[in-house]
Amino acid sequence: MKPLSFTIHLRDYQKDMISRIFQEWEKHPSVMVQMPTGTGKTQVLASIVNELIAHNEQAITNIWIVAHRRELVEQIEETVARYGIRKESGLVKVMSIQWLSRHWEELEEKPDLIIIDEAHHVLAETYKELWIRCPKAKKLGMTATPCRLNRKGFTDLFETLVEAWSIAEFIRKGWLSVFDYISIRPDSEEQRLIESLAKRGADGDYQVKEMNEVLNRRPSIGRLYRSIQEYAKGKKGIVYAVCIDHARNIAAYYRERGIEAVAIDSKTPVVQRKILVEEFRQGKIQVLVNVDVFSEGFDCPDVEFVQLARPTLSLAKYLQQVGRGLRKSEGKASCVVIDNVGLYRMFGLPTVYRDWRAMFEGRLAGRGYASGILDTGVSVRASAKEAEDSDSELEVVMTHEALCLYLQNLNEQGETEPKLTKRLKAFRDKATGLWGLRQGEKVVVKARYLKIFDVSDRLAAVKFEDWSVGLVDDKGRTVWKGDSCNGMKLMKGDLLRVTDERGKDFFIDIRNKLRYEEKPKVLKFGRVEMIKAGDWYYSRTQKVYKTKRKLDPYNCHWMGFYLKMNDYGASFPVKMIAKGSLMNYHCILENDEKEVYAFCGAFPDSSIIVRSEDGKYYHVAEGKEKQYIACDVPASDEENFDIVVPRLMQEISRKELERQEADRQRKEEERRERLEKMKNAEPFKAGLKWGLKSGNTVVVPPLYRNIRRPVGNYCAFENHPHQWGIMALDGQIVVSPKYMDVEIGQDGMAYLTLIPGKIKTVKLE
Repeated sequence: MKPLSFTIHLRDYQKDMISRIFQEWEKHPSVMVQMPTGTGKTQVLASIVNELIAHNEQAITNIWIVAHRRELVEQIEETVARYGIRKESGLVKVMSIQWLSRHWEELEEKPDLIIIDEAHHVLAETYKELWIRCPKAKKLGMTATPCRLNRKGFTDLFETLVEAWSIAEFIRKGWLSVFDYISIRPDSEEQRLIESLAKRGADGDYQVKEMNEVLNRRPSIGRLYRSIQEYAKGKKGIVYAVCIDHARNIAAYYRERGIEAVAIDSKTPVVQRKILVEEFRQGKIQVLVNVDVFSEGFDCPDVEFVQLARPTLSLAKYLQQVGRGLRKSEGKASCVVIDNVGLYRMFGLPTVYRDWRAMFEGRLAGRGYASGILDTGVSVRASAKEAEDSDSELEVVMTHEALCLYLQNLNEQGETEPKLTKRLKAFRDKATGLWGLRQGEKVVVKARYLKIFDVSDRLAAVKFEDWSVGLVDDKGRTVWKGDSCNGMKLMKGDLLRVTDERGKDFFIDIRNKLRYEEKPKVLKFGRVEMIKAGDWYYSRTQKVYKTKRKLDPYNCHWMGFYLKMNDYGASFPVKMIAKGSLMNYHCILENDEKEVYAFCGAFPDSSIIVRSEDGKYYHVAEGKEKQYIACDVPASDEENFDIVVPRLMQEISRKELERQEADRQRKEEERRERLEKMKNAEPFKAGLKWGLKSGNTVVVPPLYRNIRRPVGNYCAFENHPHQWGIMALDGQIVVSPKYMDVEIGQDGMAYLTLIPGKIKTVKLE
């Protein structure tokens, strides 16, 4: 098949994708296409149909478009109709897979082409019947996420995958929106609740019943509400909930506090759903709370925030949900992703590179792993820690400004995705009978091993010619060597299982070559890993640290760039920043594989002092290399702990005060700007209570008995009968409500009536 002329206005990357599809059809009758959410998959689909029908040079006269939900069918029909192709013509049939599975016998003509929207669902039995009943039809599968939780590939149904640019590249070129990414902290209450989820459903994801029991509670819903108030106040957005009851409880909680929110789910009548969605598009509804209704196919580009309130292990579900906020819209500067369930720690940011081909082929599962087990793969993290309040439930993972800078730097380097190294593969030389290693078609290690037991991306478990065994890297260099054995298996988490000649298994930690007689478990605390074997914990540093007693995981605290452990009875002589502090804390530093250090205390800026086993003291700050400052046997005052540390404390305290003052001034300036924008605020009544609105945005929820019209940046409010006070337009109380009456003058003076005839004067500005 050759691409036909484009008669409809398309973006350049869409035209290129269509050309590539036609080229692949010349070699493969069944093609899957991957394009990120928001980049116009339906437009590409409709354009291909339009070209084929308009020219009819390909002898294609009957086209089926199959989707898995009724809403998607209606959306595709509308898009195809805009190209002048009506369903009444009979040339194109758009149907749901559920309808098709019940009406096979009513369809007399077989299709020449079958297009499947959201084709990552195609492994269901109902879809497989398409291949059985229509073996000669060309196939085209469209999806943003060609992956499955269970690592089942699509190669039995589709012969090849055509990939679009990455999400990062679409953002860099201006086709998708930049975003701010906010997440719960790793030590937050919500994260602990999510880590407690142990049950799995039939699809391998978290069990809905257990999620509902754990998260459908007012404290958790209250945290959701506070997240929006802090990072998306007044914005228009979508919330993804666990189940119908959870969604309705969230919507009700938001409405009680002045946010116009509605819940939409599978039980919402179709007509009512359409009305609510249209009111959302028009801005009459601020927040849609849904359960899997708007994960796929929903098109509303001016969504300003997406709130993730449903944990998931599915990469497809994560990207489909986040993608609803990445569409571009006029007047929309960026999108806010509020991740209240810590998904970025499982999947990375939306811009992280994905090996779609490996997932398409079934070599890689499209899943995340419960927090505390595996690395997140986050490629970029915003340096916005200093802009956050230390007691906040949330942290800023990425700002749209930092994201723009990162993508700009990639552009200047001429690359937008990592250079991938192909996985090692074993090959056997027929002449010698020995085994070697290759990457793709390139031989990296010539055949010289008696046997290769297993390979990973960078290592191979081999038997040498002297019958000993070991691990070698992609250049044939020996990483570890041991005695002859019956078998070896490379495991997740850089572990090696070895079966000795008696059939007994033991395990090797590849990072430090420590041997374990029982199967170890890799535990992750933040970005630091430890090994649990039996009742004991071991570090993965070169100098291995074994806890002195059965360590309770609750005594391990991730502090942002180091793991702090309270290992009772395990201290060695150490000086402390604060006299009288406990001396049995140890810590593992992020990106320091050397050893475990004794913890000497923290400074006001969160940097710390640690002591190595050889008696040297180091100053460590987040994102920086440790700096030697002192030792137990100093040669001069410059190495004397008792002189260096107080001096360091004084300097850090001074800088911290300067930072806090600058931060205070910045926040005050931002608040003044917000108040200036609220000067058109008007009182409004909801039930018996009054609040403040600025346009369609609620700036003060209806909480008060009465509110008077604002004067400047302030307004008088009555909390209880004859108890008046004054608040700023953002709700901050300036004068407590305890006066019989108050009056605000245009000159910034407030006149407070204590009792009739006795007035107190206060200057507000």
